[in-house]
Amino acid sequence: MSKKKQGGKLVQQKRKLPKYLGIKVHDGEKVLAGSIIVRQRGTRFMPGSGVRVGKDHTLYSTLKGTVKFKTKLGRKTVCVESDKK
Repeated sequence: MSKKKQGGKLVQQKRKLPKYLGIKVHDGEKVLAGSIIVRQRGTRFMPGSGVRVGKDHTLYSTLKGTVKFKTKLGRKTVCVESDKK
């Protein structure tokens, strides 16, 4: 009998789960405070007014309003314009 356990193939066959990155809310859509707008690796999109960055570079809304994607100095930015009437 073997004294050592066999190293099976399971280590090589581990499934990697998808990370579900990308834009979650598009231009012109309405969001609530705390809604995730973009999930990203690194800051491909920069935060504008009404948007903050999480520790994994996720952009989320800080106020209720409409999402606007803009280009500022060659960088893509995401803003949330409030719906005050």
